[in-house]
Amino acid sequence: MLKKLVLLPLLLAPWLGPASAAPLSQSATGTAAYALATYHDALIETLGQMVRYNTVADPAVPFEQNPQQQAFKRYLQGEAQRLGLDFHDYGHVMVIGLGSGSERVGIITHGDVQPVDPSKWAKSPFELDRTSEPGRLLGRGTEDDKGPIATAMYAMKAIQDRKVQLSKRLELYVYMAEESDWAPLQAFLKDHTPPQMNITLDSEYPAVTAEKGWGALKIAMPAQAAPAGDGPVLQSFKGGFFGSQIPEDASAVITHATPALEAQIRARGAAQSGMRYQFAWQDATLTVTARGLSAHSSKPEAGVNAISMLADALQVRPWQGTAPAAMVSLLNELVGTGLYGERFGHIAYRDAFMGPMTVAPTVLKQNEAGLELNINLRRPRGKSKEELEAQVRQAFDGWKAAHLPQATLTAEIGEPWQQDSAPQLDTLLAVFGHYTGQRDAHPVAIGGSTNSRLFPHAVSFGPAMPHTVYTGHSEHEFITEKQLLLNLQMYTAAMVEMAR
Repeated sequence: MLKKLVLLPLLLAPWLGPASAAPLSQSATGTAAYALATYHDALIETLGQMVRYNTVADPAVPFEQNPQQQAFKRYLQGEAQRLGLDFHDYGHVMVIGLGSGSERVGIITHGDVQPVDPSKWAKSPFELDRTSEPGRLLGRGTEDDKGPIATAMYAMKAIQDRKVQLSKRLELYVYMAEESDWAPLQAFLKDHTPPQMNITLDSEYPAVTAEKGWGALKIAMPAQAAPAGDGPVLQSFKGGFFGSQIPEDASAVITHATPALEAQIRARGAAQSGMRYQFAWQDATLTVTARGLSAHSSKPEAGVNAISMLADALQVRPWQGTAPAAMVSLLNELVGTGLYGERFGHIAYRDAFMGPMTVAPTVLKQNEAGLELNINLRRPRGKSKEELEAQVRQAFDGWKAAHLPQATLTAEIGEPWQQDSAPQLDTLLAVFGHYTGQRDAHPVAIGGSTNSRLFPHAVSFGPAMPHTVYTGHSEHEFITEKQLLLNLQMYTAAMVEMAR
């Protein structure tokens, strides 16, 4: 039986690690070893089949009519039945189970994936690529979150094969809209009683007990008539792909440009770390294309933000008279090339456990009304929603009064989350320590938001190792074969220990 642990606020009482935790049971380690020896190839084959389904949400097609989403559900049902696991379909949510009993352990995952740009992949992102980078399994969803689904299913299969005596039922939850819409899951949980204890396989090791609050700022610049005269005019400025990805691409179009202007932009861009620029001319029109590095927007330090960097490179002259000109001014004055909102009035702050506020422009696009910028915020505890929003508006209003009174701002500020009651935490940290040798493992906080928030006594457990680049949401998503197999052992051992 697991010893119940109630976490004190981690700022005051940081976790010291499972130094005195009991060693893992022979049942747990033996079943994990069996899973590794038996299902190495089958796990990779199943992951390859899962990756083939393009489960990106399509705003134009309802979930129930989306052929890829529905085909993926049918595949999961067939796999569950083939592996001898029970399967229940609740629409957006599928539950794959093993065992019985009134006490249950939930394993929370999601089957949908983020949008992808196929042109940036060596092979199709919906084909498991094992050859382009030996040792890596490339494909959309390999890390976020189809790899964890496949791994959890084979962990359950190994437990079943070994006839491990469990006192609790294991239930694998696969939600199909985590990346786009949490409302169907929230509605499901109003009528469905979730397991008493849960782990979410959608984050990092050793165990995640706190998450920053997600926020979004939408800034609109109205269309304006181009200024008169023969000087350079910034006619277009755009970039980014979707809201939770650090933008890898951005571009600007300048009319009445000169070679001297190109030289200035080129020189400023060359001083930026991690950026590449291309310059193309058509008559007196110059197109500047910027390439940075995509990453999950909860980890802006892992990417290079092409929108911010291009705005900085364009800061070689005062641009005026167009919506793109105003956007360059706003980005350089309120955001800059930093990550933490230091220029955005007084919004910057940090928490000792959760870390700093991060501020990342993610999508800049033209629409009928003008130009719209989306900025993704990830905020720790330490300020109220009302205080932070007031500081955001104060900074924006100051810029607006000085530059463009017609500009508008809408803000959505979410709440940070912390798990203060996690009876399985000792066990998870002991499992992680056993298989990695990191005996001083302790809980961590992340910038992202997982479905842990919606399930009782939930914490996240992998699939990414600490201090490594998380590749989900990037245009270079992969999981190493070594990590996938390590996850198989840790998930198997954790399930045995939590459910026996």
